[in-house]
Amino acid sequence: MLVFGLVALTAAVSASAIAYWLNRDAVLTRTQDSALDEFRKALKDDTDPLPSLPTCSELREAAGRMADNTQKYEVLLITRTKDAGSCPAASDKDLFTLDVVPSSLRRAVDEKRPVGKGNTSPYHLYWQRITLGGTPYLVGGAKVNGGGPTGYMLKSLDTERQDLNSLAWSLGIATGLALIGAALLAQAAAATVLRPVQRLGEAAHRLGEGHLDTRLQVSGSDELANLSHTFNRAAERLQKRVAELSAREASSRRFVADMSHELRTPLTAITAVTEVLEEEADSLDPMIAPAVQLVVSETRRLNDLVENLMEVTRFDAGTARLVLDDVDVADQVTACIDARAWLDAVELDAARGIVAPLDPRRLDVILANLIGNALKHGGSPVRVSVRTDGDELLIKVRDHGPGIPEDVLPHVFDRFYKASASRPRSEGSGLGLSIAMENAHIHGGDISAANSPEGGAVFTLRLPMDASRIASDEAEDERDGSPGTERDDGGAKDKGKGTGKGRDEEGRP
Repeated sequence: MLVFGLVALTAAVSASAIAYWLNRDAVLTRTQDSALDEFRKALKDDTDPLPSLPTCSELREAAGRMADNTQKYEVLLITRTKDAGSCPAASDKDLFTLDVVPSSLRRAVDEKRPVGKGNTSPYHLYWQRITLGGTPYLVGGAKVNGGGPTGYMLKSLDTERQDLNSLAWSLGIATGLALIGAALLAQAAAATVLRPVQRLGEAAHRLGEGHLDTRLQVSGSDELANLSHTFNRAAERLQKRVAELSAREASSRRFVADMSHELRTPLTAITAVTEVLEEEADSLDPMIAPAVQLVVSETRRLNDLVENLMEVTRFDAGTARLVLDDVDVADQVTACIDARAWLDAVELDAARGIVAPLDPRRLDVILANLIGNALKHGGSPVRVSVRTDGDELLIKVRDHGPGIPEDVLPHVFDRFYKASASRPRSEGSGLGLSIAMENAHIHGGDISAANSPEGGAVFTLRLPMDASRIASDEAEDERDGSPGTERDDGGAKDKGKGTGKGRDEEGRP
């Protein structure tokens, strides 16, 4: 509408300006031509009867006769008189004197030009527009050829100015009406073209936000109607496709959850048997001991994998919940390190007295995975520092290893990510860092990975100092009917045995 109005305004102003200047030129040209033509004729007719050296009274009478005209201009005659003097005779001596005539016009009138082929008269008629007391005037002058007085005329152009002002006001009103009409046309254009496009944009925005049931109301058979039909068809296909993918994803999650649950019972029995075999390992045949040890380690690895898969399904299904308690962060980090016998390999830099409402079991899982990952794939000593940054809690875990390859950094928190295709198998399940990230997210925090300029990798955990709002929102969602009744143990499965296993990017050198 603004562009439409500006174009209409520019066109209307341009047309009005052109019309005004054309009319102004026509009015002034017509007026001055009529006045000058009559002045030229009157100057010749009324000065011819005068003697070569007239008296002042004769000049004044001639000037009065010349001023008695339809053009209503005043006259000033100048010539030599009988007494060898100069007598300026004016029809209105109070208004029209020689001082009113511009000096440039007087010089042009008095200038005698050589007569030739292109010039038949030595003297010519000249004119100029001036302003006196705010009123425009036309001044003209000529010398009678063949001898005679010099005559000047003064005609008021106030009437023409008033006419032109009226014309300007009329054109201004016409321009305003044209602008109003342009605005109405622009509004009509917006109603028929721009508003459907705006509705299409709003529908696309809603569709992008996940409202897949968004549809446009179609009317007419023009190009916009065809575009709306196309949008509706695309939205319908997208909704069907997303529904299919969601159903497949839900089915996959149910399969993993069901499989994990089904594996827990036989794994419990197998774990009990392997513990017995491990206790009797010293009394077993040396040929059988390596096989028993392999069974024990692989059983533990399988148990870790099942536990991690169950934890992942809880996050995917949205059933993981926070169980908050006031946690002294320094004591929590110390307990995590001590429970896994990492005191000799970990340096702790944590100020006492930092207490925050957090889920201690989930915080333990995060710390166990980050520190265990640093010990396993980085290098000792591993340094853990705890600080506060405004309303955030910062826990940094830094190792002194070779660091993480730049192409691996974006993927360290991906599930089952293998940094090296030649090492698809390792002691970890490939889910540890992913689970740590999910536990940070459920607190409303985040984990970032980077390489320290001094060498080694740095994992930074950021958690809000007050996660009670997150927990209250989750509780409200659950009251509103959110799914999930499965028991949540927060993934704290280590029970004192070192758990760097629940890892990570699976391929750091």
